[in-house]
Amino acid sequence: MSDMIVGRNPVMEALRSGARQIETILIVKDNEHPRLRQIIDAAERKDIPYQRSPRHHLDKLHPNHQGVIAHIRGFRYTTLPTLLENVEKKENSPAVLIMLDQIQDPRNLGAIIRTANATNADGVLIPKNNSVDITAAVHKAAAGSTEYTPISKVTNLSQTIEKLKGSGLWIVGTDEHAEMSYTSADFTVPLCIVLGNEGDGIRRLVKQKCDYLVHLPMLGKIQSLNVSVTTGVLLYEVLRQRSAK
Repeated sequence: MSDMIVGRNPVMEALRSGARQIETILIVKDNEHPRLRQIIDAAERKDIPYQRSPRHHLDKLHPNHQGVIAHIRGFRYTTLPTLLENVEKKENSPAVLIMLDQIQDPRNLGAIIRTANATNADGVLIPKNNSVDITAAVHKAAAGSTEYTPISKVTNLSQTIEKLKGSGLWIVGTDEHAEMSYTSADFTVPLCIVLGNEGDGIRRLVKQKCDYLVHLPMLGKIQSLNVSVTTGVLLYEVLRQRSAK
């Protein structure tokens, strides 16, 4: 099954990581942007076929391609057993995972994966149903981070939480009505942070499985943050607490 990665940085990171099997790369004609030249050089070094194509051809495939589209084998998710094995073997610092409940916007998912990679999180978990998959739009929003951050697709979040607990992780949910502020929580332990979509938040059954819930103080007139922003705040609080310790 074929997939696409679009945009200069995502395609370059796919070439650098070597984690994805790139079948061919389309590069727009009559554009000598330095990043496109780097992509051509990297493709030649790795013996990956590429071709210069008219802009209208790339436009038909994706509206915001930045002059380059890579055709790749379908995205390979990390299996949950593999993710848990990596978490249990981790020694240098406590593990941190992100679990997303029904995130529908590919830009949000991509931004979350990008932040997870920036903060060295150990993986992202998404449900098989009622969630956006890893698409070209997600790859682009993640700016290549999908090549480095393990992403696992699971059937049932509640059952997955029980398995995470069995691997020694604390489960921290986010809820605007939670009594505990996120700065009062102990993020120095192995943990999984659970976030829901902006409309409904975390579903009730998933929320009940969490060890505790935290909120982010909202001092203005708007009472919710974009889920990718919330993820960033929490992940950098993890870094702050662990650096202080």
